[in-house]
Amino acid sequence: MVTSMLGRISAQSYSFDQVFYPYNSKQFAMCFFTDPHVVSGLSRNLNDGAGVALDQAVLSVDVESVPCTKVSMALFDPVYSCGVLDPSGYVVKCFHDVYGYYDKLREMLQEEDSEHYGEFGTEERREFLFRLFKHLCLGGELCQYEDAIHPYLSTTKQIYKDLISVQKDPETKKISVVSTVLKVCAYDESGRCYPGRREEEQTFAYLIVDPFKRHATLFEHFYGVGNVTS
Repeated sequence: MVTSMLGRISAQSYSFDQVFYPYNSKQFAMCFFTDPHVVSGLSRNLNDGAGVALDQAVLSVDVESVPCTKVSMALFDPVYSCGVLDPSGYVVKCFHDVYGYYDKLREMLQEEDSEHYGEFGTEERREFLFRLFKHLCLGGELCQYEDAIHPYLSTTKQIYKDLISVQKDPETKKISVVSTVLKVCAYDESGRCYPGRREEEQTFAYLIVDPFKRHATLFEHFYGVGNVTS
């Protein structure tokens, strides 16, 4: 799982000094990727060929606003009752025509014709919490998948908690997310340059903005072979 992503997944945080408006996200992202501190930070983050240095000037960006409303892990409750897990919480194994050795969890996440795909609707799958869970489940290029569901959920919860800012309404006591999450892609004169020259589901970059603390965190992963640990 995450061990297959070591050395290729990271989060870098930056401060900014202007008011952030969600409707102006594309301009914010453009300013972000042309800022000298960000360009320098991305260059320093290169490690064993992982990552991307912005060697040429960024000329444009694509920004997708990612829904981020969840403040608990209840989103994943259907996993426990839909047949993806056995009674002990272990992922049910199966065979796949393309992937060979496979399991019901990855099948549910990736295969639209899976009998379990419908356990999560379109809006749920768009949520940043779900996307994060899916990214961690699919892992890196050389990924030894977990037998049980718990490591996936606990790691998702911890990373989500570290990335997202929340606030409590003083009257209702209701907790809500205040962060804006943007899936980002940058282009230079040669075309797409960040987070990778070519599209790959597990090569991704999310820009997570806390408008009150004025912090922007770049959460990124570059698909490939992660660092091997003993």
